[in-house]
Amino acid sequence: MKPRSPSSPGPDIEGFGPAPAEPDAPLAARARKGRGAIGNPASRYDSQTTVAVDDGWGSADDRDAATANPHPDDVDPPRLATTLTRDASRTIIARNTSPDVPFDRSINPYRGCEHGCIYCFARPSHAYLGLSPGLDFETRLLFKPDAAALLRQELAKKSYRCNVMAMGTNTDPYQPVERELKITRSILEVLAAFNHPFTIVTKSALVTRDLDIIAPMAARRLCKIFVSVTTLDRELARTMEPRASTPARRIAAIKALAEAGVHAGVMAAPMIPALNDAELETILEAAQAAGAASAGFVMLRLPYEIKDLFTEWLQAHAPLKAKHVLALIRDMRGGKLNSAEFGERMRGNGPYAELIAKRFRIACARLGLNKNDWSVDITQFKPPARSGDQLRLL
Repeated sequence: MKPRSPSSPGPDIEGFGPAPAEPDAPLAARARKGRGAIGNPASRYDSQTTVAVDDGWGSADDRDAATANPHPDDVDPPRLATTLTRDASRTIIARNTSPDVPFDRSINPYRGCEHGCIYCFARPSHAYLGLSPGLDFETRLLFKPDAAALLRQELAKKSYRCNVMAMGTNTDPYQPVERELKITRSILEVLAAFNHPFTIVTKSALVTRDLDIIAPMAARRLCKIFVSVTTLDRELARTMEPRASTPARRIAAIKALAEAGVHAGVMAAPMIPALNDAELETILEAAQAAGAASAGFVMLRLPYEIKDLFTEWLQAHAPLKAKHVLALIRDMRGGKLNSAEFGERMRGNGPYAELIAKRFRIACARLGLNKNDWSVDITQFKPPARSGDQLRLL
């Protein structure tokens, strides 16, 4: 394979100039099973970029012979294993002052996410580690084994002031590696010991594993759980968010949470014009029928490297819709593929964005979602007694 010639550049991706040169093989043929991103491009901080080419020494032919496959374009790319690295962070609570989010603190047990959601707005954060927001983001993960101990230390400080702790705000706390590592569970155990309120947003049915912790806290109004459902189409979900729980399992998770007495909600997010936005009402209906009491939605955001990654994914998996989808995104973002202004970045603007917001309001009113202002209680926070603590006189 050879690089695309300079006379035939890729599409002009807003904010980045011409797209990186692409090999001649069809994009779909380069997709790896179980992974969302097609490639592993350099991050915005890298000074050099690389492109895979055939060196002319028959490597493609050798690979064909090894797989008894008659054509190089038909050879499946090699599977990529997930690697784990210890994160030596000295603190576990992240703070923010954004007016667009309803929390001022959060915990992320992992950096990177194996779910591989192609649209994930957290992908660019991998560039801070010197890694690619592409395949690196979903295959080279960092985990925080000391998360529970660090959290216990921070909550025990006399200067700590309680407010709702958000989880799932950047990467998913219940991504597949959580089954073995159980870091999220250890964090919940600490929050329970301190009566500390929290919220979780996840795309994984694994959240129901921790109902023994979550349900008793929910009974005391100390938590609420949102399950993110992007689509009910299993095939679309398989390519767009390949290692997240299937849509049916996510709806089942909402049902299990609600039956356990947990305030469960659904996030129809992200809504992508001409790709999944037609499902908005059916997602809300399915979640409400399962027991969801509240709902939210977010329009697709494409900051930094995600513009290129998402465009490449569209050209590979929805080539006939790609131009239309991108045109509608620009219509909602002032002619660009992304808008970072507070107050607009989550919802977009313009007629199309306003239509989605109106449909959401009408559907919620019809289904009785968001009918009650259900908020968690921050007044019950109390550090547990520790061995050696001085007893109170009164």
